[in-house]
Amino acid sequence: MTPALRTTLIAGIQDGSIVPYLGCGVLADVRHTETGAAIPADSDSLILAMNNGRPMSPKLMYEFPRAAMNVELKRGRGAVTRFLDQVYSDSRWTRAAAHDWLRALRPPYVIDVNRDTQLQDSYADTPHTLIVGVARISGDATRFRLFAWDGSQYTPCDDLQPGLPILFKPMGTPRPAGAGYIASDADYVDYITELMGGLAIPPTLKTLRQGKRYLLMGLRLNRDTERMVMADIIYAADPAPGWVLISEPTAKEERFCARLGLEIIQADLHALMNDTAVAA
Repeated sequence: MTPALRTTLIAGIQDGSIVPYLGCGVLADVRHTETGAAIPADSDSLILAMNNGRPMSPKLMYEFPRAAMNVELKRGRGAVTRFLDQVYSDSRWTRAAAHDWLRALRPPYVIDVNRDTQLQDSYADTPHTLIVGVARISGDATRFRLFAWDGSQYTPCDDLQPGLPILFKPMGTPRPAGAGYIASDADYVDYITELMGGLAIPPTLKTLRQGKRYLLMGLRLNRDTERMVMADIIYAADPAPGWVLISEPTAKEERFCARLGLEIIQADLHALMNDTAVAA
């Protein structure tokens, strides 16, 4: 990453022309203040945490949604929700360096496919609109919920609040209570289907996102689920949709990014946050 590119990325994040898209890697340094355990964020760690530290069968260990579907079938959908609430409602997690870095930049629009509340904590002192993805609800094909934060509480709202930051949590969050999660295979099938049909994005955001570019941070692109969600969320991007930080991309990731027009930056988050960019 060159100094010029780093300057471009930071300036774009600040003015809103570049949208941060956060994957599980941004939480890699988060630890529990009492146990020292890492926060479950990637697929394997979520499965192990959900199964009391024990691996599941290789077939279920393939991906968290598959393991969550197995738990749902055996113990009910509420079991998965209670597990995610227990993990991410816990306030005893350290702050991620990436979230502190972003908080200083105050981007007007952030997409976070993690299920924790650190992004929301970063904007706790600022009124904003929260968009939460939902799945498998009856009576309405819409697959999102909107909440307005007034500095003290979230209340349901019908549209984005003009001029206020937008926090998009497509995979859910424990706050506000009952907002919901996208977790099991059945959730993802329903959500992605409606996302592709345009029913998981608020109409106002469809207009606002046109021509944006994106910086994918802490997100690997080897899994079809993550790739499908991301590709539809960034739909209508600038002809050059943006960049992804991957230190050592696989051939599969290189092919996918080339097809989508995403530029791979072979560097990690620290190169972006800590001014370690080098001249070309």
